[in-house]
Amino acid sequence: MPREVSVSTIIHSSPLPDVAIPDQSITECVFASAAERADEVAITDGDASSYTFSQLHGAVRSLGGGLSSHGVGPGTTVGILAPNIPEYAIAFHGIALAGGTVTTINPTYRHEEVRFQLQDAASSLLVTIPMFLETARAAAEGTGVEEIVVMGEADGATPFASLFGEPIDQVPVDYAEHVVVLPYSSGTTGLPKGVMLTHRNLVANIAQMEHTFIPEEGEVALAVLPFFHIYGMQVLMNMLLAFGVRVVTMPRFDMVRALELVQSERITRFFAVPPMVLGLAKHPAVDEFDLSSVKQIFSGAAPLGADLAAAAAARVGCEVVQGYGMTELSPVSHCTPSGQFRPGTSGVTISNTEIRIVDPATGADLDVGGRGELLVRGPQVMKGYLNNPDATAETLDSDGWLHTGDVALLDGDDHVSIVDRIKELIKYKGFQVAPAELEAVLITHPAVADAAVIGVPDEEAGELPKAFITLAPGAEAPSLTDLQAHVGEHLATYKQVRVVEVLEAIPKSASGKILRRELRDR
Repeated sequence: MPREVSVSTIIHSSPLPDVAIPDQSITECVFASAAERADEVAITDGDASSYTFSQLHGAVRSLGGGLSSHGVGPGTTVGILAPNIPEYAIAFHGIALAGGTVTTINPTYRHEEVRFQLQDAASSLLVTIPMFLETARAAAEGTGVEEIVVMGEADGATPFASLFGEPIDQVPVDYAEHVVVLPYSSGTTGLPKGVMLTHRNLVANIAQMEHTFIPEEGEVALAVLPFFHIYGMQVLMNMLLAFGVRVVTMPRFDMVRALELVQSERITRFFAVPPMVLGLAKHPAVDEFDLSSVKQIFSGAAPLGADLAAAAAARVGCEVVQGYGMTELSPVSHCTPSGQFRPGTSGVTISNTEIRIVDPATGADLDVGGRGELLVRGPQVMKGYLNNPDATAETLDSDGWLHTGDVALLDGDDHVSIVDRIKELIKYKGFQVAPAELEAVLITHPAVADAAVIGVPDEEAGELPKAFITLAPGAEAPSLTDLQAHVGEHLATYKQVRVVEVLEAIPKSASGKILRRELRDR
């Protein structure tokens, strides 16, 4: 029930009981029950690489010791540029155990994007795989990266295996203040920013899932959503391991391979984004595999339509639920407890969390049924953006309220629905695409004088980035293929223009701000 704090402020508390938050590091949290599960498989790729809880924890402690003697510790940032493989968890937690900070990097990035993150995060070490070594080397030029480590073997790079040393326990750090991971997010607007998440942020968010994620013994989850992204890193890697769920990794999503793993590994939990749910509802290959082990499909990263959820649930024969979160929330603020799914909603506010619904036009707090910007407060809220106090101040109030930039509606049964977006970010297949980043590249094309980018609805992708351009004097209109080739030289594949339209002028305010609402109204 909402609790009225003052005439103008209405706080809606979680309907779930509060939980105790352990005073420990994220690695201590994840491996708290490792001794009890010593011989159970913790993480596997379903093929060549597999670790029991005992082996995984032992490898983490050994890597932590080796990294510590290698100079990694408090004040050191290490980048990980790799796909989902079991060794990712070893690298992540070895760095954390040594007292270092991890910055997780999208392996589909071009070297310029990787370099920006390495520089901004002040990384001195970069861990990758042979496939991405060329990108890693190009990205490291001109940065503070002193050494590139490869998980495997490659000429001219330090072998990952050579860094293991005497096992250690957690190097002492202030769990409430020490930034253990720096994933990069575009936040509510603008270019990517390092999100400072502490040990306490991550530990709290795992503890907060106590009443919404209740696995049984022997459960197995598919982990294809990337570990560099907060959803994959925290929910699929850290939370699942902490709850004793066996994690089956996939380096990239392929529907047929995913279905093969569901059948062969007897997957019980399928974590997805809406385009994957669409595939489960419509892909012809689904009928060729035994999916009877799946008890739940959990969708996140973008709103899931009620009809699509129902179609996938009927076809697979299990419940399809969804949650809500963002990188700045470590990431979960809303989740659907088993058996409580309501079509179109993202579930209820999780334990130890408060929300407000604020009218973006007036700033007034709204009660049940009102539509306004969702504000969240709780122990999972980020410390702030790295090197960006202005962006931090815009997103995070001094009293702890985080502005999500999403318009939400709270119903009478405490379920929250995300109904619109204030922020300008485009959600393409669950990935964030910042219009400003695309616009900055587009205007470097010789035929383009000005550009503006918005998201347009798409059933499969969620949204498609659409570019509006004006032409340089005397230039012919470039084709979509031409623009895509130009963008592809600078940005990751998912940060791509999918639709283009030529205008005489880009609509702008008197202050020069692009009037995206006018473009959407077209």
